[in-house]
Amino acid sequence: MEFTLKDGTTSFKFPVKPEELTISRSKGFETINMLEYGEFDFAQGEKVKEITFSSFFPKEYDASYCMYEPVPDPRVAMNILNTFLVSKKPLRFIISNTGVNVPVYLISHNTTFRGGESGDIYFDITLRTWRDSKVEKVGAATSGSKSGSRTDLKKSSKTYTVKSGDSLSKIAKLELGSSSKWNEIYKLNMKTIGSDPNRIKPGQKLVMP
Repeated sequence: MEFTLKDGTTSFKFPVKPEELTISRSKGFETINMLEYGEFDFAQGEKVKEITFSSFFPKEYDASYCMYEPVPDPRVAMNILNTFLVSKKPLRFIISNTGVNVPVYLISHNTTFRGGESGDIYFDITLRTWRDSKVEKVGAATSGSKSGSRTDLKKSSKTYTVKSGDSLSKIAKLELGSSSKWNEIYKLNMKTIGSDPNRIKPGQKLVMP
């Protein structure tokens, strides 16, 4: 099992396998205080995962714990981690023979020098998984609509289909509440009805005021 961090073409393999690795998962939530009712928590989705582990960079190769040889100089290895730390691009963290192959940021890197172990450098690092944020543009044109077109807020006109035995006064009574409003219907439908308002035909579609 090998632990590797990649930054584009730069690939760094940790020379000593960590004894343990911790992956922290948690759910985000918002707490709201509602006057005399107290606090209420509202779920906000999963938080970014944190991966932490500790190991060391040995000054000399030792087959009992080193993963490969020659091992990198501890100071050179620390400089590589420092470069990863300040990088603004996500890295890729891979653990061989497992399903771990995720984009991450190196967000914390602590170094320890121990007396009696001259040259060895111990470290603790924290990684946070990275995910792309896809935010829909406000005001973007909807699918199938022309760019720059305005929403038609005008209400569609109501229509009435003439039935046998109908008259404009009867339709006005049914649709508008007063037979005296027949003339309003006629004015909107003169082209359909013709010059005589009393000669409406079944099947004609009349636009209502």
